[in-house]
Amino acid sequence: MPVKLWRKPLDTNKIKLPRGKVHIIDDRCKECGFCIEFCPKKVLDKSPKFNRKGYHPPMVKDEDKCVSCGLCEIICPDFAIFNTQEAPEAQDANEAQEAHDGGETRKGKDETEKKKGGGN
Repeated sequence: MPVKLWRKPLDTNKIKLPRGKVHIIDDRCKECGFCIEFCPKKVLDKSPKFNRKGYHPPMVKDEDKCVSCGLCEIICPDFAIFNTQEAPEAQDANEAQEAHDGGETRKGKDETEKKKGGGN
């Protein structure tokens, strides 16, 4: 059942959450599971692969949800995980590029169809 927030900031549509990238040092992990259990956005999950010590390190299951809160790196007793934050201007550039690429892809297909004689 989804949780309804009864209290929200008035400017949520103007604020962009930071994006983070999680980095895991597999061979340091001893599979305590703290990072998986306490991640507020549930970005991490247990990996099916083993590290050199025979433990299952965490894996990133949904990197787009990471807001770079840093809780995983604070709570890890073995310093096996850390995150980096993507700069807001880089986020804007990536989103603009993705939107642009979507338009260019369609435009490129239309031009290809015209060259083949399939378009008007």
